Amino acid sequence: MKKFNKVVSKVLRIKPNRITGSTSPMNVKSWDSFRGLLLITEIEKAFHVKFSMEEILSLKDIGSLKKMLKSHGVNGDEQ
Repeated sequence: MKKFNKVVSKVLRIKPNRITGSTSPMNVKSWDSFRGLLLITEIEKAFHVKFSMEEILSLKDIGSLKKMLKSHGVNGDEQ
């Protein structure tokens, strides 16, 4: 399992095969505001990045989180 999916799966308490680019708070019952902040924190730790408040507020789904990582130089192989 890729590191990214491992972190998302653990924080949101969902199976890795349920994680897609469109996975969002709208379709994952456990993704509340607390878990959203925890997800950001755990992704920052795992990939050694720091997101700005603007980036965090723009987060809509897993696809946008992956784009944020890419903008910080994290390539697809690391995800």
